[in-house]
Amino acid sequence: MTGLLAVRQLCARALPIVAASACLSMAGCMAGPNFEKPAPPDVSGYSPKPAAPTEATPKVTGGESQRFGDTHDVIGDWWTLFHSRQLDDLIEQALAKNHDLKSAQAALKVAHENVLAQRGAFYPQVSAGFSASRHQDPPGALAAVPATNAFLYNLYTPQVSVSYAPDIFGLNRRTVESLQAQQDQTRYQMIATYNTLTSNVVVAAITMASLQMQIDATHQIIDANTKLADILHYQLQKGVVSGLEVAAQESQLAQAKASLPTLEKQLDQERDLLAVLCGKYPSEAPDEKFDLSTIKLPDDLPLSLPSELVAQRPDVLQAQEAMHAASAQIGVAEANRLPNLTLTGNAGRTALEFNQLFKSGTGFWSIGADLAAPIFEGGTLMHQERAAKAAYIQASEQYRGTVLTAFQNVADTLAALEHDAEGLKAAAAAADAAKTTLDLSQLQWHAGTASYLSLLSAEQADQQARINLVLAQANRYADTAALFQALGGGWWHRAELAQDTDGK
Repeated sequence: MTGLLAVRQLCARALPIVAASACLSMAGCMAGPNFEKPAPPDVSGYSPKPAAPTEATPKVTGGESQRFGDTHDVIGDWWTLFHSRQLDDLIEQALAKNHDLKSAQAALKVAHENVLAQRGAFYPQVSAGFSASRHQDPPGALAAVPATNAFLYNLYTPQVSVSYAPDIFGLNRRTVESLQAQQDQTRYQMIATYNTLTSNVVVAAITMASLQMQIDATHQIIDANTKLADILHYQLQKGVVSGLEVAAQESQLAQAKASLPTLEKQLDQERDLLAVLCGKYPSEAPDEKFDLSTIKLPDDLPLSLPSELVAQRPDVLQAQEAMHAASAQIGVAEANRLPNLTLTGNAGRTALEFNQLFKSGTGFWSIGADLAAPIFEGGTLMHQERAAKAAYIQASEQYRGTVLTAFQNVADTLAALEHDAEGLKAAAAAADAAKTTLDLSQLQWHAGTASYLSLLSAEQADQQARINLVLAQANRYADTAALFQALGGGWWHRAELAQDTDGK
């Protein structure tokens, strides 16, 4: 109890000084500039002409016309607009098990704890200690240390020390501000990882569906060419066709077979990628197939205003917080060149016998203040301040470049969707024409009114047209997913992402 009384006495004597210093800290000017968010770009659109509804291709998978509206917001689970339960399940697995996302979440926790650690500097630092020592003074000493003049004695000293550095010029406040901005950077990096993950899963599934359709079409082409080759071999034996025609058909069949391993390799690689995105080993990848005909193409698409884009894109927000952190570091560098005040206090007891520690007359205390200011640092602090200002300029330019890239992403995706619709319409028309030509060529060849070379040409055109149609369909789906990602991914509607680490 007596020890606690000594601590209370120390606090009572130091409290007025600490309180006055705290008030001085809050009233004092903070070194460095106060950060202001960059103004949204003064542009009204993403391209010279406004986005118009895309062309429709009736009776073709993915042939719907797509419309764009700035009154529609990007929903948090935008992938559900494809109306595929299979795709939704994959997204859920990826969000729950992907290790890149878990790593980004852990990095955010690290940044948050660093902020909390730095905030501790706002409060007095209190430590307690106890020392016990045995001393032997030389017999010839003028006077022994203890009042009893004993030359051999024990010394016991428990004490409490308090130190407090008032944040007069905002050194600690700017440091916390910088760390908070770095935490927000990490948060937006985690959100960007989230957006990239969901988009990659959707695109991987679409690519798998496209490759599977190409493989199925190639198998059909190989079967048809195999049957035709058998017919030509029979006709060669009968003398109806020449060896040149048989060789041409064998070449056609070989080319079709040669294209199959490449497609199957790509399909296996996409399946492996999808497994890793979902936090699984490639050997654990489910042997499931995707079909574009079971995935609906979203036809009512959002288009955020430019001012909303810079407030929603995680990469833009991350670059903005990098500016904020760099701005705060200027204040840190300036404050390091200013005087620093430290208040200290000690209270405790000392006695020759342990059982005498808490008796009257054994207590001691002290209160002190230390004011230090840099006078000559060889230019170190000056150049550190200049470096901080240059780093802010660097971060500002990187922010502006990130904004331009964000607008480019949206503009490129809008152009891609427009041309994808045109490409699908042209590919569908080409596929229909190639199929009609092939059917007529087969009838004419069987009737003996057309040469085999004309039939071979029709087969080649039909094969290429079918593959082009599948690719055109996949492009529309993939670029639609890219638009949602380019607009920010709707993360602000996801409770676990919209709420920051501080619960705000």
